[in-house]
Amino acid sequence: MAAIIHTLKLFLVEHLGARLGVLLCAMIPVIELRGAIVLGALLGMPWQESYLLSVIGNLLPVPFILLFITRVIGRMRESKRRFWNKVGDCLAKRAERNRGRIEKYAFFGLCLFVAVPLPVTGAWTGALVAATVGMHPVRALLSILLGVLLSGVIVTLLAYGAFAVFSI
Repeated sequence: MAAIIHTLKLFLVEHLGARLGVLLCAMIPVIELRGAIVLGALLGMPWQESYLLSVIGNLLPVPFILLFITRVIGRMRESKRRFWNKVGDCLAKRAERNRGRIEKYAFFGLCLFVAVPLPVTGAWTGALVAATVGMHPVRALLSILLGVLLSGVIVTLLAYGAFAVFSI
């Protein structure tokens, strides 16, 4: 974990600057907002700045995912390259695994799914699932926005609270 943090810090922060580093970190699948807020805290950024940059960075890819992911997955699954077939199948299976929870509770289900700050429950997966179940893009975007805002609050409280406790 320390090696990953060091590598991210080296690339994102020392080459791009702290603000752009946090913004781009929030755009990376799996790391997303959760990792970006922690990175901002580690860099000594004010919590408001870290939160705002992380939310913006996490939401930037969402409209593109909502609009284009089903076509991209379809092309991957039809590809003559075995690697792309596997990636497409993996994405389709991930969406299918979470379909029931999202369909059952619709708007609020997607919002809560995205808000839970656990691996593979962020904006990327939420947008993937929303697109594959045919949720209206504007409705999905609003739900994901609300979920990202809630997740950001939770992670900010945990990250900045933990740093305040351990810095005493």
